[in-house]
Amino acid sequence: MTREQVLKVVSKHLMDAVDGLEESKIDPARSMKDLGANSLDIVEVVSRSMRELKVKVPRSELSKLTNINELVDTLLKAASTAPEQRA
Repeated sequence: MTREQVLKVVSKHLMDAVDGLEESKIDPARSMKDLGANSLDIVEVVSRSMRELKVKVPRSELSKLTNINELVDTLLKAASTAPEQRA
């Protein structure tokens, strides 16, 4: 799995959560809150992304994240250390 694939998954769920948000407006260096997501939206985006990627990240790690890039890196790291994904 590549970083771009993980970013695509996060972006897809972020666009679903925030009305009117377009992919071209998503700057990974910004926080989801900056892009119009409220705290419930953020929980939903993270949960759906983890479910789709079949990874789990402890809440203690998630609470330290400040922008989308950090979330993508954390999810990618979890995916690369997870046991082989089953089709």
